[in-house]
Amino acid sequence: MGNTPFSKEILHFHGRTAPETGFLTGYGAVIQHFNLEVPVPDTLALIIQKNKNYSRPGWIVFGPKYQPSDTLTGHLVFALKYEGVNLLFFKKLFEKLDQSDVVKIILSEYSGQYIRKIWFLYEWLMQEKLPIADLTFKNFVPLLDEKLQYANNVSINSSRHRIRNNLPGTINFCPLIRRTKKLEEYILKNLSEKTTKVISGVHKDILLRTSAFLLLKDSKASFTIEGEKPTQNRALRWGKAIGQAGSKPLSKDELLRLQQIVIENSRFVDMGFRKKGGFVGEHDRTTGEPIPEHISARWQDLNTLMDGMLETNKLLEEIKFHPVLSGVKIAFGFVFIHPFEDGNGRIHRYLINHVLAKMKFTPQGIIFPVSSAILERIDDYRQVLESYSQPLLDFIKWKKTPENNVDVLNETIDYYRYFDATNHAEFIFECIESTIDTIIPQEVNYLRKYDSMKAWLDDKFEMPDNLVALLIRFLEQNKGILSKRARTKEFEALSDSEIEEIENKFISIFQE
Repeated sequence: MGNTPFSKEILHFHGRTAPETGFLTGYGAVIQHFNLEVPVPDTLALIIQKNKNYSRPGWIVFGPKYQPSDTLTGHLVFALKYEGVNLLFFKKLFEKLDQSDVVKIILSEYSGQYIRKIWFLYEWLMQEKLPIADLTFKNFVPLLDEKLQYANNVSINSSRHRIRNNLPGTINFCPLIRRTKKLEEYILKNLSEKTTKVISGVHKDILLRTSAFLLLKDSKASFTIEGEKPTQNRALRWGKAIGQAGSKPLSKDELLRLQQIVIENSRFVDMGFRKKGGFVGEHDRTTGEPIPEHISARWQDLNTLMDGMLETNKLLEEIKFHPVLSGVKIAFGFVFIHPFEDGNGRIHRYLINHVLAKMKFTPQGIIFPVSSAILERIDDYRQVLESYSQPLLDFIKWKKTPENNVDVLNETIDYYRYFDATNHAEFIFECIESTIDTIIPQEVNYLRKYDSMKAWLDDKFEMPDNLVALLIRFLEQNKGILSKRARTKEFEALSDSEIEEIENKFISIFQE
């Protein structure tokens, strides 16, 4: 492994500026030392000469007493102790090391809890047993430190390593989420219970109409995010599908069914799971060459990845993992894999609703308009997607095909099954809170005002429902004033004094 030092004094690292000069430690030091083909973790560890510990965005800073021995073992133990488990890092590191080097690390402190974690991770990730005898003493320790990362509350004991495997996923799909202050605050808010309180006093008729409107609103928003303007029938059809989220088990056949609903005209799309490469991005206007912003998983890996994702989804349901965190792992895993030629984005957002409904986070009959909330934060959404997709481009080798698609040349499967979904979870929690605090109450409030205005018009003018709807729409569009065109056409039967009375009533109800 050489004698080059691991820990180097830095102020800048991979375009990131440290809060102060210090020694890069833990995962960052090992990534730098071996030039590992992994994205730099969202948070890096730094050792400074002052006796103080603190954190800043992208950094955790420690005083000199935390400095580990400047060896691979020392930095790995530090990383596991203070930074949590990074599955992608360990997989790429183990691929780079000779097996004999890993054996030496483990035998150096055979029974230490962090060495046992490294031992377990090697055999789990590489699916290969090392020539080391089973450990027959020591208490079992959890693989994930629940103070650092969200773990499976139903662990499986590995008696060989004396490790409790509490990974919330399977070998073929296991994104992890760090326990941050922001996520803890959201979880403590109990947004599921808050939703129930928000709708508890709403009349059933208004609640049903609210739900129907939100489904259509969410359907249209999901198409808008993709740069499409669907026909009303197409939007209604996808809205109906969103309304059924959680009613059917997730499977490959179910995903194929959803794609059939999303793609109205399949003449120019190869439906089903891809049998070729894929990417998100543009084509050069002159040459037609691909300019990827995200490169999809290799089509040869789709069976393994999709089976892994579906198995993990089932596991998360069984162990009652937090519904929002579960939805994030499944939905963003799906969109990173990008298994279809088209329809991935809309199904990705559907999957958030599916998991929330299936795990009973949302009240029965109510679907969160996640796409609507995302559309209001579209720049943040793109940043969240790119925070993982963009760094991956450095590690994916590809060539263009004659059809100006991409053909991936190296093994990339691990990038899609082991990723950090912390930023994605924080973003989706923001969207859900916005739905509960703003979007649902606004629609309920609007329908109450609409019904009040309609009742007054019915009583005063005995106006038919279709004309009431048209009148209110015209008044909304013109800030409570009926246009001259409407006065002389659709509502020519009304006198000037009646129109003035209607306008005043509209303003008193809708602008109170």
